Amino acid sequence: MKYSKEELTEAKRQIDSTLHKLRETIKTFENKENPQRYKSQITLAKRRVIAFEIANDLIATELQNK
Repeated sequence: MKYSKEELTEAKRQIDSTLHKLRETIKTFENKENPQRYKSQITLAKRRVIAFEIANDLIATELQNK
């Protein structure tokens, strides 16, 4: 599929926002009294961060090619 520069830019902006929220969520869970209790949520959030970082890199590459 072909996406416009505007669509890619907006997608990147949304991903950046989500990444910020996920990183804050990770910090919150890790700073809880018993972070082991939240291990699965922390793992899930970290995996999502990696996935969104990959998506962001791919979008940035696509934007450079436009």
